Amino acid sequence: MSDQTPPPDPATSTRNFLEETSRALRSRFESERRVLSFEEYLSLVRRSPYLLSRDAARYLRDCFDHFGKQTIKRPGGGEVVRYSLFDLGFDSERTEDALVGQEEVQAAFYRALSNFVREGRTNRLILLHGPNGSAKSTFVRCIFRALEHYSETEEGALYSFSWVFPRGREGRPLGFGAQEDTMRAVDSYAHLPEGSIELRLESELRENPLLLLPSRERLAFLEASYKESQEKREPPPRLILEGALGAKNRKIFDALMTAYRGDVRKVLAHVRVERITFSQRYRRGAVTIGPQMAVDASERQITVDRSLAALPASLTSVALYETFGELVDATGGVLEFSDLLKRPLEAWKYLLLAVEQGEVSLSTSILPLNVVFVATSNDVHLRAFREHHEYRSFRGRLTLIRVPYLVDYRAEQMIYDKQIIPHLGRKAAPHATYVAALWAVLTRLRRPKAESYSKWSRKLGSLVASLTPIEKAELYAEGIVPSRFSNEEASEIRTRIEDIRHESDTWANYEGSSGASPREIRTILLDAAQYPDYGHLSPLAVLARIREFCDSEDHEFLRESPDGGYQDHRAFIEVVRNRWLDRIDEELRQATGLVEEVQYVELFDRYVMHVSYWLKKERIPNPITGRDEDPDIRLMERVEQMLGVVRAQEAFRKDLISTIAAYAIDHPDEKVVNARIFPRYIQQLKEATWASRKKQLAEIAEDVLRLVADEPIPTPERKRRAQATLEAMVERFGHTPTSARDALAALLRARYGR
Repeated sequence: MSDQTPPPDPATSTRNFLEETSRALRSRFESERRVLSFEEYLSLVRRSPYLLSRDAARYLRDCFDHFGKQTIKRPGGGEVVRYSLFDLGFDSERTEDALVGQEEVQAAFYRALSNFVREGRTNRLILLHGPNGSAKSTFVRCIFRALEHYSETEEGALYSFSWVFPRGREGRPLGFGAQEDTMRAVDSYAHLPEGSIELRLESELRENPLLLLPSRERLAFLEASYKESQEKREPPPRLILEGALGAKNRKIFDALMTAYRGDVRKVLAHVRVERITFSQRYRRGAVTIGPQMAVDASERQITVDRSLAALPASLTSVALYETFGELVDATGGVLEFSDLLKRPLEAWKYLLLAVEQGEVSLSTSILPLNVVFVATSNDVHLRAFREHHEYRSFRGRLTLIRVPYLVDYRAEQMIYDKQIIPHLGRKAAPHATYVAALWAVLTRLRRPKAESYSKWSRKLGSLVASLTPIEKAELYAEGIVPSRFSNEEASEIRTRIEDIRHESDTWANYEGSSGASPREIRTILLDAAQYPDYGHLSPLAVLARIREFCDSEDHEFLRESPDGGYQDHRAFIEVVRNRWLDRIDEELRQATGLVEEVQYVELFDRYVMHVSYWLKKERIPNPITGRDEDPDIRLMERVEQMLGVVRAQEAFRKDLISTIAAYAIDHPDEKVVNARIFPRYIQQLKEATWASRKKQLAEIAEDVLRLVADEPIPTPERKRRAQATLEAMVERFGHTPTSARDALAALLRARYGR
């Protein structure tokens, strides 16, 4: 006889699942206080008056604060604040849609929200403007997702209300002075089961339930609640202090007050307070309007649409209208006007008064607005709008925030790595997105003007004006100052990196206003991934596709005239190729293990120590022998020869120590690290070391190519070395054997004459 347990009955399992799900959802529903009576709601307000009396601007600003922020140090010593909501960390499935970079845009937007809070209401439209594809829409989408998530949290709880009319004994809705009304003493109809409700009229404007209190009593209640509360002490917004119900709800409230002879408790018994959440999909508090040609709100008569038998008697003679449209759907949240300036001016002129006065006039009523208005536009349309004779009237109601293309190739590369590479369906070779990002950024840079720096010094102006596009790109991204500058010149450049970043802010053709957009680079990468010569996304394929892209001259920026090395987009291809070869060369050197990276630093540190003792005319303690020894002159001369210092060695040594001393004074809390102060010298030592090993490197690279092609290698020792080098390129640098082969073949042709 079998002792195996029979399989569970599917019907029973399904029933159990549904029961467990039902219990869990009921428990969650109750814990989140989804439905309340008006009295219960006022008790919540007593405990959290600030959180439950916010307007849209304050709510959105608090949403930013809820997810936190971090301070990011930029190369050169500058700092920017990044708001974590743009990382979408709360939505693990959509982090690839996060906003990359644009920290200055985030800060400007937050400042605008803070200004609205200080002024008590939203009185301007925030216009995000920049070139096509600069992440304006991504910026707004991140805010929408953050609002959706925040509205589900306890801190972000939002409430609106509905009017509830229960079914009476005679089958008619109860309310408005029916005879049986006086016979029933109830505190609230809010928790009646649906079967006992004849009619429910919701507040489509999602008005704050506090607006149901008469203004005098509302102010007294809020004053007492704020006084008792331990929350932040910002005063309530004007929406709550001075606001009023919309036309429909005011008519219902007044009719009930008349029917109940001023007994406000009976009036409020018909109020059911309901928790609401934001949703972009369902157009609740997160709404986007395209460039259509219509006012974005309207109204319709609900007393015609509904059966008269379903309405209380006192309402059948009252014309009730409900509002609808995008302005209504966005109430309490954010309304985005996508490509606003593509609309004819007449189609959105109503916003002029709407933003200023906080309301819109409809055919039978005034629609109160509790919305943060955000719009997007490209710079072409904005420039045309600025020429319009009515622009000055609009300018005072606009907060302009520029959203340029990124000019940091590391951040640009992050966009491609997150949003494009996962969808290629094939492996990307190391540096494939780097070459695309670097070329894109080079197309966006502008030539510096020496006169922009005259307030500091003429010398600084000439130094900055001499920066080539690739030098400027590396200065922005990694703080690398060109090695051709002296230590003093390099120090002066470093102190002004932030000023260099912002030099073009006032220019019409500002840095990041044109060039290759991420959308165009996306297409380039997708096309390059399909090149038949490679089984992966190769940097060589990306460069080839960029060359084809430039030859097409399909885009306006490709027709720009070169300006002192800038805007020469075809020439940038070779610049990028050389930087890619630099990286492959460095990877080959490290993979061979012929010289450890730390050796250059240790050699320079020893040199600095001996120079320091030599200048002080002191002897150096030898930790091994315990005796003092003279500084090693031969060591100093050998290092100086590698650095190209063949004359005035004493002056060079004095300048070196003076630079270290000045750095220590300027950075008292930092440990002095010679490699950080003199990266140029470390690089020179490295190049001098490898110059003598060039032939050996070429031999190893050729042996790696033979190994991948399964060709014979002259000796077992060379084969072993080639295998170790290939393994290091795969394990340490992420290559595949074929991508290593392609990269080393290109390097040998370009740098080693093979």
